[in-house]
Amino acid sequence: MPLTYHVGKHDEGFAYRVGDVWSETFPDHESALAAAKSAAARQQHGGEDTQITYQLDDGRWRSEHVRRGDGPTTDVIDEEDVS
Repeated sequence: MPLTYHVGKHDEGFAYRVGDVWSETFPDHESALAAAKSAAARQQHGGEDTQITYQLDDGRWRSEHVRRGDGPTTDVIDEEDVS
């Protein structure tokens, strides 16, 4: 199951979220979209064993060691893209 980042309006600006957990608020859509793409890319580690940290839906943080090829697949959905 992919880890999906959703980009949309939040707190009088724009942000991205995974599940119900929102990122910090960005002043414009382009900044939030770029940040979501960057976060999603960082989840796709470069083939080396690594430690990843992410926030769970309930707000707790989880760290785990992942072996190369074990990282989650990621997707970014732009909720403002109406085309």
